[in-house]
Amino acid sequence: MLHQYKTVAGYGEDDIIIERSRFIGYAQRVTTEEEASAFIAMIKKKHWDATHNCSAFVIGENDQIQRSSDDGEPSGTAGKPILECIKKNGVKDTVVVVTRYFGGIKLGAGGLVRAYTAGTVTALKAARIVVHTLHQKISVQVDYTWWGKVENELRLGEHRVIGTDFTDKVTAHVLIPEGEQDAFVAGMVDLTNGQAKVVFGEKEYVEVPVEAVGDEE
Repeated sequence: MLHQYKTVAGYGEDDIIIERSRFIGYAQRVTTEEEASAFIAMIKKKHWDATHNCSAFVIGENDQIQRSSDDGEPSGTAGKPILECIKKNGVKDTVVVVTRYFGGIKLGAGGLVRAYTAGTVTALKAARIVVHTLHQKISVQVDYTWWGKVENELRLGEHRVIGTDFTDKVTAHVLIPEGEQDAFVAGMVDLTNGQAKVVFGEKEYVEVPVEAVGDEE
């Protein structure tokens, strides 16, 4: 599993006007080529009357699935810029479709590249890029006599507590960033004089928003 990776939070849609042409950018999180193809088909059906519905997607832990389509625009002026913009932003498991309604002014090859790049940025911003950081779930069980200290340490350390069980003992379920597990466990053991029972659970990703989206061509 990757330590962290970027993707989009979900569906996003926005549009821009460039030289009277309307470019509508769409983005969606996908995990398979079939999902990406279905999303592209949906947008094409929605905008059946558009001049072009150009697209690209990047899928997989190692970006192993990459596809792009110029959908009738001059070769290399639409699908490739969309794909390169996705990759330059480091976004995985993402499909982008940029729909164009021609406004009567030809943009030329360079203008098209810039326009479809801008449409991709518009889509990614609308969908919101997020970072998924790998965390380890750890359950810490203590007697009630130790709970006050443990609770205080969890709060002061700003640890991500996802649940607490109160039975004959107290069990706190915490998500710890990958690589920090040993230090956390050692701290809990030291804090409770070895009385804390620590159980490792599954690993999962925690999602954090990313503010900036690059518009490099």
